[in-house]
Amino acid sequence: MRIAYPDLCFDEVLDLKKAINSGWLTKGPYVEEFENMAKDYIGVKYAIAVNSGTAALHLALISLNISDGDEVIVPDFTFVATANAVEYTRAKPVFADIDLKTFNIDTEDIKRKITNRTKAIMPVHGLGQSADMDEIRKIARERNLFIIEDAACAMGAKYKGEFCGTMGDLGCFSFHPRKIITTAEGGMIITNNEKHAKAIERLRDHGSIKKDGRVYFYNCGYNYRLSELHSILGIAQMKKLKSIIARRQEAAKKLNTLLSGIDFLRIPETRKDCEHIFQSYVVLLDSGSDRDKFMTYLKSKNIETVGGNHALHSQPFYKNKYGYKPGEVPNSFEAGERSAALPLYPQMTDEEINFLAQTVRGAL
Repeated sequence: MRIAYPDLCFDEVLDLKKAINSGWLTKGPYVEEFENMAKDYIGVKYAIAVNSGTAALHLALISLNISDGDEVIVPDFTFVATANAVEYTRAKPVFADIDLKTFNIDTEDIKRKITNRTKAIMPVHGLGQSADMDEIRKIARERNLFIIEDAACAMGAKYKGEFCGTMGDLGCFSFHPRKIITTAEGGMIITNNEKHAKAIERLRDHGSIKKDGRVYFYNCGYNYRLSELHSILGIAQMKKLKSIIARRQEAAKKLNTLLSGIDFLRIPETRKDCEHIFQSYVVLLDSGSDRDKFMTYLKSKNIETVGGNHALHSQPFYKNKYGYKPGEVPNSFEAGERSAALPLYPQMTDEEINFLAQTVRGAL
């Protein structure tokens, strides 16, 4: 049983042949259609497709003029791309701890980590559930900080009725195969701010602007375009996004029922004000359990698992560059050592869900 499996089949993307035969393979009508579908679904003015979620974060930061000497607060428990994008700008990622119940950034620790160099907060809507955006927006207003939402795992997730990605200055999505929808590789930035959108559109295409029939390069931009072929996959995925989310939530609900009451295991917790879409189903083992042995046992039963995410302060690059000691960001370190993502994808059958739950219980 694989950890994830994209809900995509060839019959849904027959336009691939049409696009290939046309010879127009990049930055064409399918990219525009994909962007328009995302705008309509989420309800924003601008959506800019790019070639990865990491590229989306990078362009978002650059568009806000974040650079040398600046600091950006990010959660410590996340995929490394969140912090790496800050490094690309030569700013410093400052690691805030998390709430172990939701695995999302601890807003009290955000306050403790703000300095006179802090320019932005980059909350991650981890594993498909929104961070505490009311409190984050309040902090940002009081300190005059930008908010860049890393919504890589949260396409379609909501916080008090608002879509993730719409509650800050910019929102960034990933369309990696493990995400809610996929374009194989790809990403997107959304915003209602025209100035930011125009800057990002220019930067993703080498810093170019077309004027009077000619192309001029106003910035040292990037080749971060998404191709027509990837966008065709995205169009097919957008058409079934609601059903993909519903099936994920149904599978997660069944797993919650089957795994509840296990002393050594904490199942995912959903905040009352959030619509959790379960990009990943992450459990937390108690301190007396050996997470790695647990995962090895599941592997012996042909069940793929991975750690819930990474405690970035303990990773070699960040530990060596900034002098962090493992455990210095305690909740994140604990989650990095004791969490495990179990298989969850839209096509999971009841039989597979039952087998997974029985095997997890057997691991005790």
